[in-house]
This record gives sequence, C-alpha cells and structure tokens, in this order.
Amino acid sequence: MTEFASHFVDTNGIRTHYLEAGSGPTLVLMHGGGAGADAYGNWRECIPIFAKKYRVIAPDMVGFGRSDKPSPQSYTYDQPGRNRQLVALLDALNIHKAFLVGNSMGGATCIGATLQRPERVERLVLMGSAGLPIPEKPSPQLLHNLNYDFTVEGMRRVIAGLTSPRYSPPEELVQYRFKLTHEPGAKDALAAVNAETRKGTLNYPEDELRKIKQPVLIVNGKEDGVSTLARAYRFLELFENSWGYIVPHCGHWAMIEQTADFCDAVDRFLSQPVS
Repeated sequence: MTEFASHFVDTNGIRTHYLEAGSGPTLVLMHGGGAGADAYGNWRECIPIFAKKYRVIAPDMVGFGRSDKPSPQSYTYDQPGRNRQLVALLDALNIHKAFLVGNSMGGATCIGATLQRPERVERLVLMGSAGLPIPEKPSPQLLHNLNYDFTVEGMRRVIAGLTSPRYSPPEELVQYRFKLTHEPGAKDALAAVNAETRKGTLNYPEDELRKIKQPVLIVNGKEDGVSTLARAYRFLELFENSWGYIVPHCGHWAMIEQTADFCDAVDRFLSQPVS
C-alpha cells in the first residue's frame, strides 16, 4: 500500500480506514460487499489512474478491511448504517462537494448518501450497483458470496461468481481477499452483512430514487450475474439525468476486469459539461 496514503478517521464512533491519493476535485470510491472486499482490493488499479486528475478517497466500509468491525450484538450492519458512515466521512474530511463512485453495495451506499445530503454530491457513478430488487431472488452467482465457507476454494467460487468466465483472478488477489475474511471480527461482520442482504435492506423505494436529480452514470458488465442488465435499465428509467455504459466481456467487477475502459468512461462522464 506504499503508493497510497493510509489514514484513519472517526465516523460517528466507527474508526474508518481510508486510502488517499492525488489532488483536484474529490472523487470518493466505495467498494462492494463481497467476502474479502476492501478499498485496496477493489480499487488499487483505478486509484493511480484517477489520482492524475482527482483527490481520491477510498474508504473501507464498516465491517470490512481495516475499518472497525463491531460486534453484531451491538451494531446493525444494515444499509442505513453504511449511508451514515459515508456522510460522516464527508463531514470529518470537510468534503463539501464530491463525485461518488460505488460498486454493488458501495453503489447503494452512494445512493443513500446522495438522498441524505444531495447538496454534497456533484455527480454519481453506479457500477453493478445494488439498490433495486432485480433480480427478485439471489442469483447463483450471488449465492457463492452469501454462502462463502471461509476456505480458499470458497473464495475462488466467490470471485468466479462476481466476474466474467473470461476473467482469471491473480492468485495474489485470491489470497489477499481470503486473508481479510480471517481478520478479527471479519467473520461475524460478514455474516451480519449477508443476513441483512438476504432481507433486501439494500433496496430503496423507487419514489425515493426518482428524487435524485444529479447526473448519474450507470455502468454494468454485460455478463454481470449479480446486478443484472435489467437492474441497470431500471436505474436509467428512474434517474431523470442518467447515462448508461454497458461493458462487454465483463461481470460484476468492471473496475478490475476492464480497468482502463471503466476509468476512461468515468473520467469522461465527470469531465464533460452536462447541459
């Protein structure tokens, strides 16, 4: 992690770890909720690219990475809690305006923060985002994550469910994510996150989503079995000022599977004036 500055900040009682790089307009990157996810594992290839033009902030959500993992007996690992964590992060770092980019659960967190504090969000990028109950039931690909058994082979199944069949994960990434799931408190936190996911608490009422008026870019892998194209198209219908970018030969991890394509699409969206 020597190429990124590593910091901790208090966010309403949660010790939140985040990476920082670059300078310019603030770009916040929110990782997904898969087993072994964190800011570094999800965004390490994107951060140096974005840092050429932006001040990049990439936090670990509560229960993930190096951020606090409070006991599920005293903390509810639901979507409102993650939304509060992101808003508190913006407050703690005195970020008055930001671009928000979120993958999967991180997308749902960006949506929640935008609904809570719309004046703080300049534009929004949702990639393979959660937030709508489409599909209605967990897909086989998502079940690999929800049923993760804390073995290396189980982690391989998780990654296979999150990516295109064409993608072959480097062994270093497999081991990195596997080891994170064995950090103190990680197993209980992941179980609590997955329990809330099964309840559908990542989703928002469609009338709430319609309230978002910021420019929104919807990015989706064409082969994403977790957040399907049907969900992406529905987001496009609900967000008044939205654009779509569908990435071929790509699953749920556009930022990892098709890094250059993803970063280029995001930068063009953030850089161009929107009338």
